[in-house]
Formats: sequence, C-alpha cells, structure tokens
Amino acid sequence: MSEVTLRRAEPGDVDFLLELMTHDDVEPYLAVIRPRDREGLEAEIERSRSEPDEFGRFVIEVDGKPAGLMGFEVANRRSRIANLGSLAVHPDFRGRRLADRAAQLFQRHLIFDLGFHRLQLEIYGFNERAQSHAERAGFVKEGVRRKAYWRNDEWVDGVIFGLVREDLEPQKQ
Repeated sequence: MSEVTLRRAEPGDVDFLLELMTHDDVEPYLAVIRPRDREGLEAEIERSRSEPDEFGRFVIEVDGKPAGLMGFEVANRRSRIANLGSLAVHPDFRGRRLADRAAQLFQRHLIFDLGFHRLQLEIYGFNERAQSHAERAGFVKEGVRRKAYWRNDEWVDGVIFGLVREDLEPQKQ
C-alpha cells in the first residue's frame, strides 16, 4: 500500500499546484474563489506559512510525490471552527482512496494538533464524487443551500458537511 502523507505547501510546489488547479478534470469542481494563477497560489502558500494556525494549504503526497491539495481557514476563532476547502487530487492518483486517507490525517491534525472543535465544508451539489468522499471520511451531511451558487452557467446547490471532535474520539463504553 502506498504511503500517504501531508505537509504544508512550499514555494517550490507552485508549478504542481498550478497544473492541478487548472486541470480540465479538476477546475470545474473547485470553488470559483480559489486561485488558479501563479500569483494567487504563491500568496496562499505565503499566508499558510505566516499564519499557520489561521490558514493552511497542504500538499498530499503519495510515496513522496505530490498528488493533491487540501486547505483550511478559521471560520470562527472563539468556537474553534475551521472551513475546509481546496481538496483536489490529481487525476493520475485517483481511484486509490488517497483522499480518504489524507482527509483523516488532516482532520486529526486540525482537531488534535491545532485545537479546532468543528470542521465544516461545502460541496457543489453536482459533485457526487466529493460528497461520497466526505461521507467516507467521516463527515456528516448537515444540509443543503438550494441553488446557492452560479457555476457552469446555472444555479447549483451547496451541500454542507460537518465533523466535530467527538466524531474522532473513541467512544466510551
């Protein structure tokens, strides 16, 4: 089995991230607000490095090779809530459940190392692959924002998922 690891993105990752974020099989599923240009990606990497508890862009690696991206941003500091986003796996690495393993590593890092209580994310309604991934990774579907986003020349739903610290802690008997 391949080794899946996560590490904070570095300036040397920009070329890989630029290719990933503009790939024809990735770009249509990303939020419109995600940068897809060199300057935007460099700015996100710099922010991730300068504000590590507030914002993060992490590279998913498989056997030491870059395979994808994950990110978070503080949504509510007092209540320790993080919004997750920017999940993208390069098509060359799909079909091996790498994102599921990476998501579990990411959840544990955010909750147990950085001290978040709640992780939340929103997925376009047409992105059934990402919704299935979220459920496999332990997220609970919490609701739908009907026709919330203008994407691909139509209004699309946003499906909301959440995970709280207790979801990752062993159940007491």
